[in-house]
Amino acid sequence: MPQAGNRVRLARKFTFEAGHRLPHAPPDHKCRGIHGHSFTVEIVCEGEIDPQSGWLIDFADIKHAFAPLLARLDHRMLNDIEGLENPTVENLARWIWIRLKPQLHVLAQVNVYETHAARCEYRG
Repeated sequence: MPQAGNRVRLARKFTFEAGHRLPHAPPDHKCRGIHGHSFTVEIVCEGEIDPQSGWLIDFADIKHAFAPLLARLDHRMLNDIEGLENPTVENLARWIWIRLKPQLHVLAQVNVYETHAARCEYRG
């Protein structure tokens, strides 16, 4: 009987509140004006299960790695953050990836939910 693989994907979700406006949206687009969202960010990690610990990564390590970014985003105007002058959900997901990947080597994907029905998946 073949042995099952040890590759897994796991995810940790975070939420934050922030305002933004999309300066490059058409002049009559509702998102061009200042508005806010309750964002959800899902950090997805992928790799092999460590045979000693039995896990890929401790969820607390993901939380620790994302905490400085969460502090920069929560209750802020996203347009005022360097690199997020045009804070579309696509740009926000990429911004998070670029800053998180050096600390989280098993990072596989960043999902940013702007609403419960609209999200962006970024895989670097």
